[in-house]
Amino acid sequence: MAIGWAGDGAVQDQIDATVKDAIKRARSKLPQGPSLSHCEECDAPIPEARRKAVPGVRLCVACQEAQDKAQHAVSGYNRRGSKDSQLR
Repeated sequence: MAIGWAGDGAVQDQIDATVKDAIKRARSKLPQGPSLSHCEECDAPIPEARRKAVPGVRLCVACQEAQDKAQHAVSGYNRRGSKDSQLR
């Protein structure tokens, strides 16, 4: 049973919580540990500059781009934000 209206700032609190969760999720997916000298997927050498820039890197740029595209295609996030799209 609904008691009343949401308090002042409730919408912003929900937005802030969503952003914090997204940041936490993204950080948990960052590579950790020592970087590899060769790609896990294609065995191509990973340049030293990339290994320094991304600690724990395991994929070359080409394989990382392919993996990112594959993950984006099945991300499952509703970015439209309308109530109707959430009900489908």
